[in-house]
Amino acid sequence: MMADKRSSAELENLLVTGGCGFIGSNFIRRLLEGADFTGRIINVDKLTYAGNPENLADIAKNFPQRYVFQKADICDAALMENIFQKYEVDAVCHFAAESHVDRSIKNPESFIQTNIVGTFNLLEIAKARAGQFKLFHHVSTDEVYGSLGPTGLFLEDNPYRPNSPYSASKAASDHLVRAYYKTFDLPVTISNCSNNYGPYQFPEKLIPLVILNALAGKSLPVYGDGKNVRDWLYVTDHCDAIWTIMNCGKKGETYNIGGNAEMENIKIVELICDILDEISPAGNGNARRELIAFVKDRPGHDRRYAIDFTKLRQELGWKPQESFLTGLKKTVQWYLNQKKWVENIKTGAYQKWIADQYGN
Repeated sequence: MMADKRSSAELENLLVTGGCGFIGSNFIRRLLEGADFTGRIINVDKLTYAGNPENLADIAKNFPQRYVFQKADICDAALMENIFQKYEVDAVCHFAAESHVDRSIKNPESFIQTNIVGTFNLLEIAKARAGQFKLFHHVSTDEVYGSLGPTGLFLEDNPYRPNSPYSASKAASDHLVRAYYKTFDLPVTISNCSNNYGPYQFPEKLIPLVILNALAGKSLPVYGDGKNVRDWLYVTDHCDAIWTIMNCGKKGETYNIGGNAEMENIKIVELICDILDEISPAGNGNARRELIAFVKDRPGHDRRYAIDFTKLRQELGWKPQESFLTGLKKTVQWYLNQKKWVENIKTGAYQKWIADQYGN
């Protein structure tokens, strides 16, 4: 099967949803600071707790003609329609999603609305722009496949078996995107990635949470026995993979993106402790591994995920550039260097700034 080769110059007005979040902000940086995209990015973000315009403050300053920010909810179909028309949107890279499993267990409704209804709205608007619209890329997760045993890898044609409200909502959105390709011939590509880590990740997620707790001398909570396994992907590698798929992927196809870095949660926590002990020793001289505390496992906690990205490697020539250790060291150092960003997150100052700029 040959991939469709598209020139990035064809994408003139690219709508990025959720662009103030972790992966979205890294993706926008990748495109505007790179040399192979010359168009304009319209960043749409609702600015929920995990959306932070500070992630792109320098981008807004450095690329005033090529970067536009619009505070908007993808569940507001009329507002999204206006944005598509105003900026003549001809492509979408869809990151916007509620994405934290624990939050989905406590409040499933917001996940259904954003991840399913929001995606539906975007698809409907894109479909109505037939002839002008060039590509809808949908960013999803390996969690839609469910849980693996001790061996085996997720392939693109694995059956979906989501085990949390979050993964179920993402599975539904994947199916919608594929259906719009099959039913309406909407040009789409889909990617399912493994766990991301790197700069600008909100501190509720495992790696930044452990880094910041360890620096503060706080407890390092680990679910269950800590033996749950994830395949880890450095965020800039993920962004490069998405851009490769958008430029070269076959329409209607799904591509798995993995980091070739399976790791038990407890091993990750121990690695972070060791890296911090080396580059920023605790004031009391204690090893940070002493802060590790095992806590009750969460409901529906999948035991193991692992991605087979052979299709992406063989057909489109992509592979990750970072090993888990090199990526983790870069991530730890980034959080050490970004004290102001971290403080603004911890104190909620970024939310006050958002309220002052954009209202509630």
